[in-house]
Amino acid sequence: MLEGELDELDLRLLGALQQNARSTYAELGSAIGLKPPAVHDRVKRLEHRGFIKGYSARVVARRLGIELVAFVSAYTTSEVDYDAFTAAIAALPEVSEIHSVAGEESFVLKVYTRSTRHLDDFLSRLKAIPGMGRTKTTVVLSTVYERTGLALNELVGPVAPPARLRAVP
Repeated sequence: MLEGELDELDLRLLGALQQNARSTYAELGSAIGLKPPAVHDRVKRLEHRGFIKGYSARVVARRLGIELVAFVSAYTTSEVDYDAFTAAIAALPEVSEIHSVAGEESFVLKVYTRSTRHLDDFLSRLKAIPGMGRTKTTVVLSTVYERTGLALNELVGPVAPPARLRAVP
């Protein structure tokens, strides 16, 4: 655990923000047992310390005509320039995630396209990037489960309770 960096209230606040980042400070305070100004201070501190990357809306791709999700394994050549390679991949609008992985492939990409034809066009552009050896594509038929945030209590574990001032005798 991140000893001294987070307390139970911070974890509860992060969990509440993951559930609904549009919550007001009053709503968040009600959920975790703090007054709105204290919640505001904690949120700002968590942002400043790098525990919160940002806030976004989760858009339903299919409602926009983006029908196909695929995972593309990218196998690089020995002369690849990784910085230029990942920058070129990140510039492709179909790519939503790039993961450097252990194993035969160098990267796994999460890709959104409108159709198999669009996926084929994407793969042609991807294979033209210097340093690309070959690809292997897995098309998603359906997404059975998708977690919207981190399971903080299970992954982070118990944390120290918030520090309390001792009464002076």
